[in-house]
Amino acid sequence: MHNLGPLFSVATLWALAAISPGPNFLVTARVSITRSRRDAVLAVTGIAIGTTVWGAAGCFGVQALFLAAPWMYLTLKLLGAAYLAFMGIMLIWRSRRASAADTAYVDRAGSKISAFWLGLATTVANPRSAVSVASIFATTMPVRPSSMLSLLVIATMVAVSIGWYSIVACLFTLPRLTALYRRGRRWVDRAAGACLILFGGRLATEP
Repeated sequence: MHNLGPLFSVATLWALAAISPGPNFLVTARVSITRSRRDAVLAVTGIAIGTTVWGAAGCFGVQALFLAAPWMYLTLKLLGAAYLAFMGIMLIWRSRRASAADTAYVDRAGSKISAFWLGLATTVANPRSAVSVASIFATTMPVRPSSMLSLLVIATMVAVSIGWYSIVACLFTLPRLTALYRRGRRWVDRAAGACLILFGGRLATEP
């Protein structure tokens, strides 16, 4: 029987990390509002797979790899920051279209990029996730965790991500919130775009 203490600790810490507003939250919320519940589910699926990637990376000691090859972490960090900033700039640029017809056009144009790939790319683009995972593992996991415990921890992280972002998706597909977004789309998109740019800038400048 495995000691489930580390499992509960990881679940708690990862839940706190997931609930904190960030790029994944913004992407899930906007896909939910501007597209459909199906697209929101696809975005959440992409986030879940991205969480699996970083969870597995944490199990295999990605932090040690980054310490051994700092240029690799720097490269990933800058690419991730550029991706988030680009998403923010495009969101602000498209927010200039204010009419209902233009809003529909923007939403159709945005749907050319699969919601699944948006969720996956946004999650994988942030190498700080790997460092966070490594830190959580370092403080909660035994020195030599069994393969079963590692798999259970990854599954727990994925379940937490799916649970939280599914709640976000359901909340932001409510008709009343969608109607509010339609009325204030220009300013909501500008605020969301500015947040993404800030997230990218913080990612690029933090050590």
